[in-house]
Amino acid sequence: MPTFKKPEHLCLQRDIDALFNEADASAASFPLRAVWRAVTYTNGPAAQVLVSVSKKKLRHAVDRNRAKRQMREAYRLNKHLLQTPEGRQLHIAFIWLATTPIKSEVVARKMVILLQQINKGLF
Repeated sequence: MPTFKKPEHLCLQRDIDALFNEADASAASFPLRAVWRAVTYTNGPAAQVLVSVSKKKLRHAVDRNRAKRQMREAYRLNKHLLQTPEGRQLHIAFIWLATTPIKSEVVARKMVILLQQINKGLF
């Protein structure tokens, strides 16, 4: 059963700053954008994920929370597609690009595309 527990969340400010300042690559598949960075492996999961929805894009908190929930669920169900290099850990940020709410099926389909692009960029 796929899970998305606390150790898989990217929370440390220094890791988030390093991700956006020294990112290996990024890719977009509307309404999502992914920024990732491979770091030396530390104790923990193979990938740590950050989910972000800008207040500028979605004004209402209800819409922002729904978008974050959709991204987390799409990642949780499809994270098995992600392959990490040996001895490396991935830091990934998923960013919402749309200015309107999007259906969950579309978000899940685009998440699969992004995970495949991440794999292609790593190998």
